[in-house]
Amino acid sequence: MLKITLPIMSMLLMQTWHKSMMSATIIVLIFLHSLMPTSLSSLSTSNSLSMDLMSFILIALTLWITPLIMSASQKIMLLNKSPMVFIMLLTTLTLILVMSFSVNNMFMFYILFEASLIPTLIIILTWGYQPERLQAGMYLMMYTITASLPLLMMMSSLTAHQQDMNMFNMSTSTSNLQPSHWILLNLAFMVKLPMFFTHLWLPKAHVEAPVAGSMVLAAILLKLGGYGMMRVLYMMGPAGGPLKLIVLSLALWGGMITSLICIRQPDLKSLIAYSSVGHMSLVLAGIMTNTPWGVWGALSMMLAHGLLSSALFAAANMMYEHTTSRNLILNKGTMILFPSMSLTWFIMSAANMAAPPSINLMAEIMLISANIATLIISALPLALMSFLAACYSLMMYTNLHHGPSNYTTNFLTSMPTRNLITLYMHTMPVFMLIMCPSFISMW
Repeated sequence: MLKITLPIMSMLLMQTWHKSMMSATIIVLIFLHSLMPTSLSSLSTSNSLSMDLMSFILIALTLWITPLIMSASQKIMLLNKSPMVFIMLLTTLTLILVMSFSVNNMFMFYILFEASLIPTLIIILTWGYQPERLQAGMYLMMYTITASLPLLMMMSSLTAHQQDMNMFNMSTSTSNLQPSHWILLNLAFMVKLPMFFTHLWLPKAHVEAPVAGSMVLAAILLKLGGYGMMRVLYMMGPAGGPLKLIVLSLALWGGMITSLICIRQPDLKSLIAYSSVGHMSLVLAGIMTNTPWGVWGALSMMLAHGLLSSALFAAANMMYEHTTSRNLILNKGTMILFPSMSLTWFIMSAANMAAPPSINLMAEIMLISANIATLIISALPLALMSFLAACYSLMMYTNLHHGPSNYTTNFLTSMPTRNLITLYMHTMPVFMLIMCPSFISMW
């Protein structure tokens, strides 16, 4: 337990060393090493906590992203009157997320799954930009809590019939469940992921949230949905039947539609938010295939998306702090204003459309192969999703960095080194992990 609590509590000292990214990186790497299981292919268990490779990857992602979130939120911590409240909320949220990925009791996972909403809602309502943040908070709570009620009912029913709620011991006791039970167990995770038709809360929450809220929401909170679905997949086994193919089809066509929406988005944060829906739809489709390549590809995509989406939201906020606008038209020609960020934006845009040598390429190859092997007709939406992802990624880059600069833009050409280091620390693992692709398949 100390392995989990010590690195998180050390983040409370962030206000004293927030100017040193090296200190943050050293602390994270030390405790990531202490969290590493002795054998990544085996399950490390205790009475209440368990860790396999999937848990370790998502805990590592959480502890890697959190210092970068604080580094990107310097304006909040320097100009706000209560920076310690912000740090305490983010630290509490990190602890909840790490515990969510560590517990082996299904009921405890549900409690932590719901508890993660409270710090997120407070961050959005307190440090959000516009009055519409109240509506965004209402959408967030209504969608997620309403969808979680069937999950609570199903877990209460399972608890009444068996004593052990361990996620790794429930596979035999849940083998007689019906497909309707499967959809009730997974509905909360589909909304959290989110699946198309249940995604309306996500763009609103992203647009109105501060940079910390957007980064933690895109990088980690969405992954709770994928993590929960993978655990339920292990528990339920073959249950779900034809419903899995229906959900797979909805995910792929929904991802294609959100990719089309991205092309006509004038708001930068809204574009990144809708691209997250498209990428997570591909994750959902991979999980629904119930094949090794599908699950490995989904885990790889979750890791890559967590790093890249957080980097894109951080970069969008850096530009917003200088230009006070998120509009792609008003922000055109920023290569003249911030030449140091132009290369970083291109690297992130290329990785977002799965260009080599990013881990996104490996994830998309695995997911496309698994989906076509499961349902041959899925080749059409998959091809369109890949093409449209390249379109809106390149359009985002060219609209931002090329063309004449708007004369109303604030010509503050100096970009702090801290901002560039924050983006490099996001993108570096995306390209480094491609050197060991077998790491994911060990799970």
